[in-house]
Amino acid sequence: MGARRLGLALVAALVISLGVTSVFYVRITRAQAGAGPQIRRVVAAKVALQPGTPVPAENLTEIDWPKNVALGGLIEKKEDVAGHVLGYAVAANEPVLRRDLAAGASLGLAAKIPDGMRAIAVKTNEVMNMAGFIFPGSRVDVLMTLRGENNNVSTTTARTVLQNVQVLSTGTKMDPDPTGKPEGKPDNATVVTLLVTPEQSQTLVLAQSQGTIQFVLRNGGDSGNPETPVVDLAELTGVQKAPPSPTPTTERAQPKRVAAVAAVVKPADAYLVETVANGKVTVATFQVNPE
Repeated sequence: MGARRLGLALVAALVISLGVTSVFYVRITRAQAGAGPQIRRVVAAKVALQPGTPVPAENLTEIDWPKNVALGGLIEKKEDVAGHVLGYAVAANEPVLRRDLAAGASLGLAAKIPDGMRAIAVKTNEVMNMAGFIFPGSRVDVLMTLRGENNNVSTTTARTVLQNVQVLSTGTKMDPDPTGKPEGKPDNATVVTLLVTPEQSQTLVLAQSQGTIQFVLRNGGDSGNPETPVVDLAELTGVQKAPPSPTPTTERAQPKRVAAVAAVVKPADAYLVETVANGKVTVATFQVNPE
């Protein structure tokens, strides 16, 4: 009897310990699950997607995205992406964001133009496009050289007409080199397309028609727009400037004032009177008596 009771006690103790251990295990597992990152499923690119064409549904997939990692514009439904046009390239296994989708049904380069903006093409040469090192996504300033009439040095000037303008495309390229090493592959495109506002497009057209323009490459992280005074060739070369042309007011002939000078005639002291009678001439003198 004593051995039986001892065996029952040991079994009861084992059952109780297993029960307590199970309770603690369940609680710890739930606590760890609650403390871990919460996951959401978002739409991503199954393969590298290029802008300008509708995205096929078979080129999309879903990936896990931690809810505690904030990223604006995540999309959870494939139908919100399939058939839409991308404005920017998306690499494989990267989430597709709402800002990557082009507005409306625009295709090609038009898909990359935000609402309210314009794209304008500028004919370039090797000097203007920095020997081919201006790429889509680069930021540039636009300078204009305005020559005076008959190449007049005193009126030849250079000024910055646009600042911090984005390059949309160089030639037919609309995206940077996917290898991330564009410096090894210069592209001497003959046309560069810039993203500008409507007002900037007017400025650029006028600058091209009136003078010579030049691109100045900027650091991509530099968004400042400093004041840049106009530089004239006369100041740069030390040539004395020509005097300013007279205004219409000063060109008018001013009437010359002529002082009226009255002639002063001194009265004579005497008068001579000649008399002719019978061929004989007689001269008589008459004195003037002062008053």
